[in-house]
Amino acid sequence: MKKRSKRYREISKLIEKREYTLDEAIDLIKKTASAKFDETVEIAVRLGVDPRHADQVVRGTVSLPHGLGKEVRVLVLAKGEKAKEAEEAGADYVGFDEYIEKIQQGWFDFDVVIATPDVMKDIAKLGRILGPRGLMPSPKSGTVTMDVGRTVKEVKAGKIDFRVDKTGIVHTGVGKASFEPDKLKDNIKTLVQTIIRLKPASAKGTYLKSIHISNTMGPGIKLVTNPQEYQD
Repeated sequence: MKKRSKRYREISKLIEKREYTLDEAIDLIKKTASAKFDETVEIAVRLGVDPRHADQVVRGTVSLPHGLGKEVRVLVLAKGEKAKEAEEAGADYVGFDEYIEKIQQGWFDFDVVIATPDVMKDIAKLGRILGPRGLMPSPKSGTVTMDVGRTVKEVKAGKIDFRVDKTGIVHTGVGKASFEPDKLKDNIKTLVQTIIRLKPASAKGTYLKSIHISNTMGPGIKLVTNPQEYQD
C-alpha cells in the first residue's frame, strides 16, 4: 500500500465520511489546498452506465464559464486559408507535414489537436499515436471542423472534451484551487448539468452514482448526487 505523506494525512482529518453539499465541498477544497503549487481541482463522476455498450458511452464537450486556469496549448493541422485562420485565432502551433513528422518522432508539447475535415485522411496514420493519449481529432469532440477560428478560441477559453472511461467514470479538471469559490461552483455545475443532459436512453437505474472532487495532491471529497444541487 502506498504510504501517504504527513501533509496528506493531516488534511484528510478535515474530511468526514459523508456527502457534502457543493458549497461545503468547495470550502474544503480551499482549506485542503496546501501544495507548493496551484493545484488543479479535479472531479470524478461515477455513472450508472456500461461503457462496453456503444449506446451507453457518455462523451461530450463543455465550455467551462471560467476556464481551467491554465494555458491550453493548441495544435491545428490545416492548410491554406484555414491555417491562416487558426494563426489569427491564437493557435500555438499551425501547420501540417512538419507537425505530423514531429509527432511521429515523439513530440507532444500540446494539449489539444484541431484538424479540418479535408486533412483527416492524411493524418489517420497518427491515430495509433494520438488515440491512446486522447488527442486524436474527432467530429464528436468538435475538434474536426471547418470553423477553425471559433474552435481555437473556445478551447483557449476553457472548452473541454470528456468521455466516460471503461469503469464508468468521467474524470476531468474543473479549475484551479486558487479560483474564487463561485467560479469553481459555476464550472462544476456546468459540467454536471452537461453530463446529466447526456444520459443515454438505455441507461437504467441510478445515473449519478457518486461525485468526488479533490485537489491534485489532496484526498477526495464526496458530493451529494441530487441533480437539483447542480441546477442554476
